[in-house]
Amino acid sequence: MGNPIMGAVAIAGLLALTACDDFGKTSKTDLSDPVNVVDASDLNDIMLTVADPNEAVTYFRDALTKDPTRIGFLRGLAKSLIRAKRSTEAVPVFEKLIAHKEATHQDRIDYADALIRTNDWKGAEAQLNQVPPTIETFQRYRLEAMIADSQKKWKKADSFYEIATGLTTKPANVLNNWGYSKMTRGNYKDAEGLFIEAITHDRKLFTAKNNLVLARSAQKKYSLPVVPMTEEEKAQLLYTAGLSAVKQGDKDIGRGLLQEAIDTHPRHFADAVRSLEALNRNVNG
Repeated sequence: MGNPIMGAVAIAGLLALTACDDFGKTSKTDLSDPVNVVDASDLNDIMLTVADPNEAVTYFRDALTKDPTRIGFLRGLAKSLIRAKRSTEAVPVFEKLIAHKEATHQDRIDYADALIRTNDWKGAEAQLNQVPPTIETFQRYRLEAMIADSQKKWKKADSFYEIATGLTTKPANVLNNWGYSKMTRGNYKDAEGLFIEAITHDRKLFTAKNNLVLARSAQKKYSLPVVPMTEEEKAQLLYTAGLSAVKQGDKDIGRGLLQEAIDTHPRHFADAVRSLEALNRNVNG
């Protein structure tokens, strides 16, 4: 498989050549300069969407050594670090970014997101408080909902979750978060409805399926819900239901669910085997 960065650079170089009025005057030196390539073909966007996140981090860091004042490179580095799941490293880069004279409200929202990822909820709230209320985006309201959740301001959280859901065509993850919020409050029935809604928008969202089983199990409804699932997912969900039943004192039901999980997908369920063996030892001991 080819190097994604080199492929992107090659495409960018071709675009730069075809856009040039005087093909003969375009030198190899010009095209080999990352700054000039970005100017010609928006390589920043390519790095943020196509390239491997860690390779993008290296690219933007190298670009910043050549032009440390370019906000596009600073923004690209911050976002690439988030994509690479290196949130702690991203925070100081975002600090530099929002201090830049060309920083935008979106940069501050992205900074708040990074702060939440590092568990700095107060810092995230402080950043969002500096964003004008006229900036009404999905990401802004999703973060506002999460912050309200962390403060147990439930009415505020519900309001923000509802607004965020209406501002995106892909609401599955935010619906799952909202359902989890409801579940932590003990409102299992509403949580169940939100998890089902999340799954209707994304049939592959396993976290919502697992959360749905937890919400149902909390109501002592241990049968699996009628949602799309693979055999392996079915085994995992049976395992979740089995453990939930045991924790709630329904040990016989739990034992049956664990055995069903093992029978459904035995090659992948060492955890279920160990749990069942431990349960049986406690009964027989």
